Amino acid sequence: QLQLVESGGGLVQAGGSLRLSCAASGFTLDNYVIGWFRQAPGKEREGVSCISRGGGRTNYVDSVKGRFTISRDSAKNTVYLQMNSLKPEDTAVYYCAARSGFGSTCVVGGMDYWGEGTLVTVSS
Repeated sequence: QLQLVESGGGLVQAGGSLRLSCAASGFTLDNYVIGWFRQAPGKEREGVSCISRGGGRTNYVDSVKGRFTISRDSAKNTVYLQMNSLKPEDTAVYYCAARSGFGSTCVVGGMDYWGEGTLVTVSS
């Protein structure tokens, strides 16, 4: 059974940091392009960051550039999202997702597998 599980969410004050983890079971993340997405209350799900299969290419939405970093740990079959300088507008449920193929572009409609999400709340 292919499964993605996110962890690391929680409540943090503005300016703080969190590291989200996306662990896989049943498949090897190295063989997939991985994306992080988020959905705030009342808003559509949006792409936050994406990493290529080899990890050499990454993309970020403009609102998180310079604050968030996506990375892979092949040995742990895990992808991370390091989030620094968090802002209240970063509050959302964060999801990781995987797709086959190549490149470093991730869109909501193009992912093959999704986790169930982890809640990040940033207080002002």
